[in-house]
Amino acid sequence: MRLLVIEDERLLAESVKALLESRGFQVDAVGDGEAGAAYGETGIYDLIILDVMLPGLDGFQVARQLRARRCGTPILMLTARGDVADRVDGLDAGADYYLTKPFDARELLACVNALLRRQGAQVDELRRGNTALDLAAGTLACGGAQVRLSAKEFGVMRQLMQSGERHVSKEALLERVWGFESNAVENHVEVYVGFLRKKLRSIGSNLRIEAVRRLGYHLEVEG
Repeated sequence: MRLLVIEDERLLAESVKALLESRGFQVDAVGDGEAGAAYGETGIYDLIILDVMLPGLDGFQVARQLRARRCGTPILMLTARGDVADRVDGLDAGADYYLTKPFDARELLACVNALLRRQGAQVDELRRGNTALDLAAGTLACGGAQVRLSAKEFGVMRQLMQSGERHVSKEALLERVWGFESNAVENHVEVYVGFLRKKLRSIGSNLRIEAVRRLGYHLEVEG
């Protein structure tokens, strides 16, 4: 699973990132509100850990912006403020849980796991047509057939599964799968879409990845 940490205290962000990675999570960390909102809006994260006091947009503003743009990713809000009014503000802004600094590592992990469990099947699997994408194992399955995906194949397939029949542009896939700072180009997307088409055929999937010029890709279920 992929988590986003939005925290401007560098040492704290690094320690939280290291803790979560030691538990098998893939973690990205950013240090200001505007970057955090941009990353969060990509929709590729299973959970967002969000500090309140941030440069640029504060945590409340980031949470409100994400929710206004229909981002349903769970948000665990971190703050040095312990007042009830501040907790209420955080929850009203769209946070799912509020953790006050300083916190114990065990408490943070318990909150993360609890929020991920709340997502139920949505965290574990995405399904379309006769095909399922296992988010934990990184596999595509159809009937009794199964194939493992590489990290980039998994990222592209997840975006397509989540978008359904809506188009996902090559630019969006580059940002969401390769990352903002990557040197990857559109040809990389085309190559991995080709890999995925072969793997879908190999398991007898009724999903097709359709390309529309200048719009990008979308999934279609064959009749």
